[in-house]
Amino acid sequence: MLEPLPFRVLREAHTERAGSSVLNGEKRRGLYVCAGCDLPLFTSQMKFDSGTGWPSFFTTIPDVFETKLDFVWLVPRTEYHCVRCGGHHGHVFDDGPPPTHERWCNNGAALRFIPSDA
Repeated sequence: MLEPLPFRVLREAHTERAGSSVLNGEKRRGLYVCAGCDLPLFTSQMKFDSGTGWPSFFTTIPDVFETKLDFVWLVPRTEYHCVRCGGHHGHVFDDGPPPTHERWCNNGAALRFIPSDA
C-alpha cells in the first residue's frame, strides 16, 4: 500500500511540488529504488544537483525504465516509467552533465533511498 503522494505520482502520473522531497538533498552513498516495487533504479554515484528542485540523475541502472512521449505541456517530453510496476517517475531531458548530457528528473515520492550502510 502506498501513501497518498507516492500513489498520485506513481499511479496517476502527478508531479510533486519542486523542492518538497527530502531526497533532493540526499548526499549519502546508496541505492534509489522504485517506491512502488523496490526495483533498483539509480545509484548515488549517478545523482547530481540540477538546481530544479527534484532529484536528478545523469543515467540509470540499465533496462529499468520504459519511455513514451508526453504532450501534456504541448511540447513533447520523454516520460519514463518503471519497467516492473509501470509507475510514473518523471521526465528525461538533454540538459544534464557529461558524460551523458541527460537529466533524469525524478519525483522523490516515486523513490525510496537505501543507504549503503543500512
